[in-house]
Amino acid sequence: MSKNSGGNPIKKRRTTLTLPSDSLVQAERIARVRKVNLSTVISEALSEGLRAHAAVTRSEEVLNSYRAAFSGFTDDEVAILDGIILEPVKRH
Repeated sequence: MSKNSGGNPIKKRRTTLTLPSDSLVQAERIARVRKVNLSTVISEALSEGLRAHAAVTRSEEVLNSYRAAFSGFTDDEVAILDGIILEPVKRH
């Protein structure tokens, strides 16, 4: 039985999906090469896609929080917070 990263059994459900034929052909090819069943390939691809989607969502949330936190600052104030020196350095 498959287990998730926490060591717990992965619950599975059977369903019917309609997939683009070119994606299905590619998944079947991968399954043959790897000598695994089609369900395994599709499950892995779906899991990877969901992880990528969650990462994008988290990144957007962080960016929105950053924008909200710094929205009251002027460009010069943000530059100072970023450690940018706004005055020219005197040369000797």
